[in-house]
Amino acid sequence: MTALGSALALACASLAVQADPPGPPRPGGPGWHERGMPLPPGRRYDGAHGHPHDYLAPGTAVHVLPRGSRGVLWGGVDYRYAGAVWYGPGPRGYVVVRPPYGLVVPDLPTFATVVTIAGIAYLYANGVYYRDHIGGGYEVVPPPVDTSARSGKPDRSYVHPRNGQSAQQQASDEYECHRWAVAQTGLDPTAAATGGGIATPTQRADYPRARTACLEGRGYTVR
Repeated sequence: MTALGSALALACASLAVQADPPGPPRPGGPGWHERGMPLPPGRRYDGAHGHPHDYLAPGTAVHVLPRGSRGVLWGGVDYRYAGAVWYGPGPRGYVVVRPPYGLVVPDLPTFATVVTIAGIAYLYANGVYYRDHIGGGYEVVPPPVDTSARSGKPDRSYVHPRNGQSAQQQASDEYECHRWAVAQTGLDPTAAATGGGIATPTQRADYPRARTACLEGRGYTVR
């Protein structure tokens, strides 16, 4: 090999080595918050319920909506949503908003987190809780009240799919198993969350057993 060829080979190897180390994560992207880096202006981190995502902060003005955004007309207002972020009409386009309670959306992003509180399954994303709607889709609901925090006894359970069920399928199965457990035991834990209903010790013990049996039969691990 000539001297010139050797020099070129060494230069190429040097460039290859320099290109190997991964660069920093893009602003707001995966790993940005976990590495202790500050989020870009106008974004907020949501780590509730093990939901490690960041989003545009409410009040942020948006001139152009993300590609693939969808519209929901509610109360005479044309809301738009994309990637769990909601937009409402603004003075120069749109502004990031919180969706009103009762609004129904046809679908949710696959990264929505399933949360079970007082025996009820919710889908959570970007500070908003959703429930299966009887007419299809998902309804925006108020944040659930966890009465176990006042009693000092945890009333949460964690449900893990064993067969790769989607978050939407898991939410549907958890709701159906809740209704089945209510029918079997006569106890609806959501009544306690709204301040009504008195449960006997036997009902309080039987309800979680019935719900767990139903979920395990549908391919979930409950703990």
